[in-house]
Amino acid sequence: MIHKHILPNGLRVLTVPLTDHKTVTVLVLVGIGARDESKKQNGISHFLEHMCFKGTKKRPTAFDISRELDGLGAQSNAFTSYEYTGYYAKSHYKHLPFLLDVVSDIYQNSTLPDEEIQKEKGVVIEEINMYNDRPEYIAGKVMSELLYGDTPFGRSIAGDRDTVTAITQKSLAQYKKEHYNSSNTVVVISGKVDGTDTLTLVKNAFANIEQGLPEDRTLSRMAKREARVEITFKESDQAHMVLGLPGYDVFHKDKTILSVLSALLGGGMSSRLFQKIREEMGVAYYIYCHATSSTDSGDFQVAAGVDKNRVLEVCEAIQSELQKLISEEVDEDELAKVKEYLIGNMYLDLESSDAYAYYYGIKEVMRRPLEAPTETEKRIRAVTKEDIYRVANDLFAGAQLKMSIVGPFKSLPGVEKTLLL
Repeated sequence: MIHKHILPNGLRVLTVPLTDHKTVTVLVLVGIGARDESKKQNGISHFLEHMCFKGTKKRPTAFDISRELDGLGAQSNAFTSYEYTGYYAKSHYKHLPFLLDVVSDIYQNSTLPDEEIQKEKGVVIEEINMYNDRPEYIAGKVMSELLYGDTPFGRSIAGDRDTVTAITQKSLAQYKKEHYNSSNTVVVISGKVDGTDTLTLVKNAFANIEQGLPEDRTLSRMAKREARVEITFKESDQAHMVLGLPGYDVFHKDKTILSVLSALLGGGMSSRLFQKIREEMGVAYYIYCHATSSTDSGDFQVAAGVDKNRVLEVCEAIQSELQKLISEEVDEDELAKVKEYLIGNMYLDLESSDAYAYYYGIKEVMRRPLEAPTETEKRIRAVTKEDIYRVANDLFAGAQLKMSIVGPFKSLPGVEKTLLL
């Protein structure tokens, strides 16, 4: 059973006892991400995440940090999203005090040496270049621009060459001081832990954390544009495409229904789009759907890599499958299968201490209810065919899909009519 504590300084602490595990995970999350950046700051959250591993007063270099973690047999990493940034380490449960000492030190006491900042700019720019060499990434990036326009959600989490190059030690230190504070931070300890002793360890490790007020976020706004197609020319043997439209935020009452609908369309090898596009038509290796949600917005997308000569056929087939959901209720057996797919995958994903830390930590940092997996299962099982029909009509009926495509062409005559539902 999960336990939540709020320390006097405002720091939120979650402990997730897993008595049958031999590992423990320390995850520290801060409620700051790419969505909170100005246009000039784009990429600074991600860059700061990189720099936190470059040395502290106690552990002066990146090698000192990695050597200590390796000495504990630990796995460690960090990540940045639009909504939050996280740092974690995982090892045998007997190493909990040491893991907590290292992760809390990285989070609170990074020295941000200027020499390392200059070197890391090259690393991050190469990371950006790596992603920009991937046509499927470009297609998704352009779709974000189509849906969210000139807003943080329409920009890359990593930033671009210009914004990364402009980062200074002063701007990085100021950004960290403004946002990395107790009220904006969640510490999750998951695995074989003792609640009382663990809480004492956390209190001591974060006794000197910066204090501040919770983030007051600006609402995200989706781009108000007519349906449109954005083509990125790239010599290739395959076309990578993304179709998208607005969806639901994480608090929306129908978010679970949309998740089931998304899985029904493109959530597995027996999903409708996979069977139609790959198995029946034989024109794609990958095709899938996903519904993405933030605290105040969301979107629904279909992504595929397809035969460059059959793009219009694929668009027509996707359009047909979406229209079926608008006009016909799903079969009970098919719906039952999709529910088991989602529930089974959820529990498979929760087979490790770090998975549980992430599961609960993300809910808390986004200030969502700390719903147990069994409660999520109940909500999925409660979805009816009438719910699917209602949500399909709410999102798709009369909608104008947007399309981002990367491939060896500069125009696609006739594709616009396949984007109207």
